[in-house]
Amino acid sequence: MSDDSKTEQLREFFNPATNQLVDTWHLTPLDEVPRLYEQARMAFHSWSAIPLTERLGMMRQLRLYLVEHLDATADAVAQSTGKVPVEALTSDVLPLIDAILHMEKHAKRALRKRRAPTPLVLFGKRSYIEYKPRGVVLCISPWNYPLQLSLIPVLSALVAGNTVILKPSEVTPLIGKLIERLRDAAGIPKDVLQIAHGAGDLGAALTKGNPDFIFFTGSVRTGKLIQAEAAKQLIPTTLELGGKDPMIVFSDANLERAVQGAIWGAFTNSGQVCMSVERLYVERPIYDRFVQRLVEETKRLRQGTGPDADIGSMTAKMQVDVVREQVREALDKGARLLTGSPPDEWQTDQGLFITPMVLVDVTPEMSIMQEETFGPVLPVIPFDTEDEVVQLANDSPYGLNASVWSKSLARARRVASRLVSGNVVINDVIITVVNHHLPFGGAKQSGLGKYHGEVGLRSFCVETAVMKDSGRQVREVAWYPYAGRYEPLAKLIKSFYGTKTDWVGFIKAYTNLLKGRK
Repeated sequence: MSDDSKTEQLREFFNPATNQLVDTWHLTPLDEVPRLYEQARMAFHSWSAIPLTERLGMMRQLRLYLVEHLDATADAVAQSTGKVPVEALTSDVLPLIDAILHMEKHAKRALRKRRAPTPLVLFGKRSYIEYKPRGVVLCISPWNYPLQLSLIPVLSALVAGNTVILKPSEVTPLIGKLIERLRDAAGIPKDVLQIAHGAGDLGAALTKGNPDFIFFTGSVRTGKLIQAEAAKQLIPTTLELGGKDPMIVFSDANLERAVQGAIWGAFTNSGQVCMSVERLYVERPIYDRFVQRLVEETKRLRQGTGPDADIGSMTAKMQVDVVREQVREALDKGARLLTGSPPDEWQTDQGLFITPMVLVDVTPEMSIMQEETFGPVLPVIPFDTEDEVVQLANDSPYGLNASVWSKSLARARRVASRLVSGNVVINDVIITVVNHHLPFGGAKQSGLGKYHGEVGLRSFCVETAVMKDSGRQVREVAWYPYAGRYEPLAKLIKSFYGTKTDWVGFIKAYTNLLKGRK
């Protein structure tokens, strides 16, 4: 490659909170994609043959390295995203460490061959299920939680025996460089986990490279493009997409806890969470008091980059523009800002900071109530009845997460069961994603498939159903010739599947069929 070509592939990265140059990074050339797949396929044969205990040993080594380099890792996340240090630690680094430990403890049981029942009519046979790695997995990860949302699916795929090509977000490229260092520290071979650095054109080229499985986390729009391309080759996918998550507060809820939950659920990571509280419904008897406390507590939040700051900056300039347009439209249609400032007053030249906003007098048809915002905006609407709020909450193309707040757990559970959502939390927000015993995924346009838990590890496997017979008999009861088979087969069905099992008739019919196959 010429010096000019190398220069063209070099990019600068600026901290979104300070607008200061942090580092440079190199794009992966598009013509490298075939080589990435070739190396991954060659490495798959040796990697998948390694005992699971050995792969888990590398995961343990990675976990211990992360703990030993905790501050440096959290700082890299904060520099890349504009998060405050506490959020970098609690929302990116800690969930990753806990996920690795979960794999160490549970992967053997989740991936082992397991027996399955065999129907009585197939007497003498045995059934079991095997979980085998798919091959080369393509992971495309987002910028809002760039470390944990990259490495949890990547490590799940590796533990299951796959090789992986990871394309981290071009918005947070330094995390891709960090993952390369973590890979080397864990002793994972470079061909087993390859990092491809680039933007959407690289992601499109990798998707067309015919991987064996695609795991994508990001926007609905990009997810649909990936799904359409994958469908051409029937490539299986898991898509973790967007949300417009409702929070429902009944009048008997612990008001102060609900206020604090709404603030954190809406503004953590500057609202750049697929499970952010983006629609807040409050029962009318407590609506005014709730909004008053919401405004008071929101105004207490501190923005900045230091260790005592509550809210950092936005991460991507393009997302600032999305938030600006949605808030501007809502204000033009009659909504009121109770905290924060109008979009025309935002100053983001020195850092992508947006003051948290509480919006009232919003209506369901506004974009701020229909489209994913992914920013520090909390629109609030009153409601009168349970049926009304369930209808409002479900009136969305999304269904990722929701929360229900009430001292009546019976009512909270009833409402939770009526919500069309992949995840629901009662008297709390967001947290299902960090319980690695639970499957995580969305309904409707919030995604396809699940990860985390046993189903998450198994999703990176080909699930093979196996049945075995001793092979001593020459023929089966359903094989040729059919002469003389109909009557005993009919008696067997009637005796076994009728209103009451006739065991004498069943055994007699089965014996006659066995005699007929000898």
